[in-house]
Amino acid sequence: MIRTLLLFALAMGLAGFPAEKKDPRPNIVLIFMDDLGYGDLSCYGALNYRTPHLDQLAMEGMRFTNFLAAQAVCSASRVALLTGCYPNRVGFWGAYGPNAQVGIADSEVTLAELLQQEGYATGIFGKWHLGDQRQFLPLQHGFQEYLGLPYSNDMWPVDYGGLPATDWRKSNYPALPLLEGNEVRERIETLADQAKLTTLYTERAVDFIDRHAKEPFLLYVPHSMPHVPIAVSERFRGKSGYGLWGDLMMEIDWSVGEIMQALQRNKLAENTLVIFTSDNGPWLNFGNHAGTTGGLREGKGTSYEGGHRVPCIMRWPGHIPAGVVTNALASTIDVFPTVASLCAAELPTNRIDGIDLSRLIQGDLEAQPRRYFAYYYRRNSLEAVRRDHWKLVFPHRGRTYQGFLPGNDGYPGPAPEDHTEPLALFDLRRDPGETYDVQLLYSEIVRELQEYAEQVRADLGDDLTGQSGTGRREIGRVDR
Repeated sequence: MIRTLLLFALAMGLAGFPAEKKDPRPNIVLIFMDDLGYGDLSCYGALNYRTPHLDQLAMEGMRFTNFLAAQAVCSASRVALLTGCYPNRVGFWGAYGPNAQVGIADSEVTLAELLQQEGYATGIFGKWHLGDQRQFLPLQHGFQEYLGLPYSNDMWPVDYGGLPATDWRKSNYPALPLLEGNEVRERIETLADQAKLTTLYTERAVDFIDRHAKEPFLLYVPHSMPHVPIAVSERFRGKSGYGLWGDLMMEIDWSVGEIMQALQRNKLAENTLVIFTSDNGPWLNFGNHAGTTGGLREGKGTSYEGGHRVPCIMRWPGHIPAGVVTNALASTIDVFPTVASLCAAELPTNRIDGIDLSRLIQGDLEAQPRRYFAYYYRRNSLEAVRRDHWKLVFPHRGRTYQGFLPGNDGYPGPAPEDHTEPLALFDLRRDPGETYDVQLLYSEIVRELQEYAEQVRADLGDDLTGQSGTGRREIGRVDR
């Protein structure tokens, strides 16, 4: 009887102290590559080298085949990822160099700010490129920790002066500032220094996971590679048998493996949403130091699919079905509202352009959350629009790689910026390479897409037609 009473009391006592419930909100790991092309992973068809950790990520999650960068260039693409907006809505275009007097505005809400308000720890280890002046740096926009370059690895402060942007092979390679928080930690002066970046970012990412394992976190790892000049650590040099590019892809894959291993070691892999994607397509005129579009037309800096369509893999066990391929249209601007939804965070009052993909990624493969997309480039030129598999390209002058021999071993080939592109309609379902114009066969599709383009121009403007747009906001400017 006494034993029974003791067991009863013990049970009642334990009932008074319920087991600690796990936070149902996922951790977020966002890995963002620089100039990685649609065909650069073995699970997307890459040849001569393998990316086994990323292939595993795809087998355990969802692989996208119609995932578009918001704009086919660095700064613009990155601000879109972090704000959920078309870049021109928030005043961004192109890629901002050192000592730029503009950057992300204080009035814009970044993904880091959104999640920090919800109690998430936030860290970024890698390339920022949303303004290098102090007021624009990550710690001023929602991140609690930062280590990385403030802009691309082929740029340098103007007070170092000297070399053209493609001439990093010379021995007097100008220094890049590696920032820790708001301060310069050291100068990246040689390609040997650049070869340490992937490892450094990875080690800091793993350390961040280890230190924040008991609280929800946002980990953002925007790698500097494989943007030229490409460089690889001694551990991977010569390992692929496919030159420096193959070696680097193996190192990037290793980095993903290290991050996944850290999640596993801390028993976080089951409650972490991992997203892997790229800021734009490959810089094709660099030849064997650039990636591949997997047969898509053109590359970085163009509004054809080779510039915009990038790999994207999302993994969250128990929520995202494993081994699924989705052909649904999606974009980097959709990451912001999707993460907000999954983390039960309230969207900002500022208008955003992204669409919540949570139904799609959690298994509703019939869902089509996004049907339309606007392809902007240069300052504010609407160069194309898309509805489902139909894409209408407007007449414009821009970059082309076609018909020009690429460079080799770090030397670029020509890529003229004034090539004339005519009006053309492409059926991407049958012609993903955008090789033949079908506008004469589908005049009603042309009219529909032109009507959609007019709606976009009224909102966001268009330099090609001289419209300013009513929905654009000002970029941040240096305090005077």
